[in-house]
Amino acid sequence: MDLDFLQPLYQGEGPVVSVHLDTSRSAHDADKQIELRWRAARRSLAGQGADEETLAALDQVVGGVAEVPGPQGEALFASAGKLLGAFTLTEPPAAGSARVLPVPDPLGLVIDRDHQLPHVVVAVDREGGDVDAYPAAALEPSLQRSFHGSTLHISRVRAGAEAQASFHRRAVNVWAENTRQAAADVREAAAGVDAAVILVAGDPKAVGLLREHLTAQPPVGDVVYVDGGRTDASARAGLRASVDMAMRDAMTARHRHVLDAMEDELAGGRALQGIPAVKEALAQGRVDTLLLAADRSGDPDLYASRRDPRVLGTDPAALADDPTAFRAPAAPLLLRAAALGGAAFTEILPPARATDGVAALLRY
Repeated sequence: MDLDFLQPLYQGEGPVVSVHLDTSRSAHDADKQIELRWRAARRSLAGQGADEETLAALDQVVGGVAEVPGPQGEALFASAGKLLGAFTLTEPPAAGSARVLPVPDPLGLVIDRDHQLPHVVVAVDREGGDVDAYPAAALEPSLQRSFHGSTLHISRVRAGAEAQASFHRRAVNVWAENTRQAAADVREAAAGVDAAVILVAGDPKAVGLLREHLTAQPPVGDVVYVDGGRTDASARAGLRASVDMAMRDAMTARHRHVLDAMEDELAGGRALQGIPAVKEALAQGRVDTLLLAADRSGDPDLYASRRDPRVLGTDPAALADDPTAFRAPAAPLLLRAAALGGAAFTEILPPARATDGVAALLRY
C-alpha cells in the first residue's frame, strides 16, 4: 500500500495529537457514546500537554460520518491549533487511542487502509444490474451504474406453442442484452478504480450469462462470485455480508503473498528484519516496502531528526550534533521515514512473525 496519503501529517514541526476513536452508529444512543469517548480522549490529551487551541480544532470535526450506519471509526491528527487530517476508518479501532508525540502516530489508520482493496460490486438479475466501483478505503462508490434494459416480455409466459416460443426467445434475448450491458459496465468500472476484486451476485441465470461475457473479455481484477442480490432488502443484506467476507479473504490472500515473498527475500538477502537493520535501510533509501505487526506494545524509543526524517538512532549520541533531534516510539518514526522516503507498507498478519515485529523488502 502506498503511504503518500500520510505526507500532509508531517508538515508541522511541533507536537502532534493523534486520535483513533470508535464512531460506530449501531446503537440508538450512538451520538452520546461517541461524545463520551471523545470527552475521555480529550481529558487524556490535555493531561499529556495538548494545548486548548489544538483540542478545539478537533472539537470541530470529531464524531465520524453520521450518514454511514453501523461500525466505523475515525483517525484525527492536529498540531498547533490546526487540523492536519481527518480520516474515516472502515472498522472501529480495536482500542481507542489518544497520544501527544513529536510526530503523528498513524499506525491504526495505516493498518485500516492496508486492509482495503479497490473493488467492484455487481448485482444482476433478468431486468438489469447494479455496478458500484469503490477505490481503496472509500465508503461511497466513485462510479455507479444501474441498468434496467427493456422489460417487455422479460418473464416467460404461458401461451400457444408458437407464441410461447417467440416470447421465450424475446425474453432470453433481452436477458442476454442486459447482461452484455452489465458486463461492459463492469469492465469500465473495474478499469476506473484499478480493481483488485470484482464481486458478482444475483439471479443464477443472469450471473451465468454475465460469467460468459466476463470470461470472453476479462475485466481488470479477480472475479469472485458471491451470494446475495438486488431484488429486496434481504437480498441486499446478504450481498453486503458475502462481500465483506470475500473482501477479508482477498485481503488476507494478498497479504500472504507479500509475507511469503518476505520469507523468500529474507533467505536471499533481499529483505531485512528487526528495528536496527530496517532503520539503517530506511536511512539509506533502500526500503521498498515496510512491514509492521499491529502489536507495538514492546516497541523501544528511537531518536530522530527533523532535518532528515530517514535518520533514526537507538542512541542519542548518534544525533548529538543535531539541534532538531527528538525521541519517540519506534513505530511512528519508522512509518514517518517510510512515508517520506517513498516506501510502501504491508501489515505482518499473524501467524507470520519478524524480529521486533518489523521487516523490510529492499529496492536493492
